[in-house]
Amino acid sequence: MNIVLCGMMGVGKSSVGIRIAEQTGRRWYDTDIVISDRHGRISDIFEYYGEAHFRALETEVVRELAEMDGLVISTGGGLVLKPENNELLKQKGKIFFMRASFETLLSRVRADETRPLLKNNGKVAEKLGELLSERMPVYEAVADYIVDTDDKSVEAIAEEIVRLTEKA
Repeated sequence: MNIVLCGMMGVGKSSVGIRIAEQTGRRWYDTDIVISDRHGRISDIFEYYGEAHFRALETEVVRELAEMDGLVISTGGGLVLKPENNELLKQKGKIFFMRASFETLLSRVRADETRPLLKNNGKVAEKLGELLSERMPVYEAVADYIVDTDDKSVEAIAEEIVRLTEKA
């Protein structure tokens, strides 16, 4: 069974995924890292080819990873918006929605210039709020488990997800 981490940008999917992999001996993959290793910087992909092309690359990576077993997969923030991705990930995995408050997310992503969907002429809070309200219902609907992350360390979140996985 795979452990799949989803949630908004800035929630800590990569940090927690690495920690879960260390705790469990599983291999860790971050879909954004796989894409950037193969195709270049995500911000460049968005700029030159558009979001639709990036989303197609995400699905290509999901198809590959969903065939494997025993992984920890940190997904890009918008990956679960495409139903096909969720169906593939659920075949051999459990999806954990890492939930954080708007304030927590904003404090983490405000200064990050590498996030193409937040490049909005300084209106980071407004754009983040829009994305959060659009994505929250999807995250909740696809999740097998919801893990609140506000005021928790990476270690504590990873331990909680590992405990939930052992019960699955």
